[in-house]
Amino acid sequence: MGAGKKDRKKRLRLEASRPEHWKDAPDGHDFPAAASYLGLIADGRTIEALVLALRSAPTLHAKAKDLLRASRLPLLGTDNAHVVADLDKVRGGEPLSPVLLVRGALRHDRPLTVADGYHRICASYHLDENADIPYRIVDLPPVEAGE
Repeated sequence: MGAGKKDRKKRLRLEASRPEHWKDAPDGHDFPAAASYLGLIADGRTIEALVLALRSAPTLHAKAKDLLRASRLPLLGTDNAHVVADLDKVRGGEPLSPVLLVRGALRHDRPLTVADGYHRICASYHLDENADIPYRIVDLPPVEAGE
């Protein structure tokens, strides 16, 4: 990593002024947001089952870098408006909402699906790639999973 990139990451951490913190449970609007995204890649019955399961799933923790790797999503930059908004929340002491995930499948080469919270994962990564991010995860129903 070049010196400029290291300096920028260090500056981001210093600018945050407060440590990142998270809510214990997702916000109510996160579930419809997850359903909206999942509606692009799954049928209605599958979406209903996934969102219902996400509402009651336990909250676990994983590192930002691992969530990005498992999802195969690129890291969004600090020039992305939604990432900036989440970084501003951290600076203001506002807790971030846990992310909502659908488990991938190594056997089927299916990556982790970030149903809601991609920008929060990226914001967290920019602050500390080793930060533990709270998440809820569910499996695809067996018929949808092709198993």
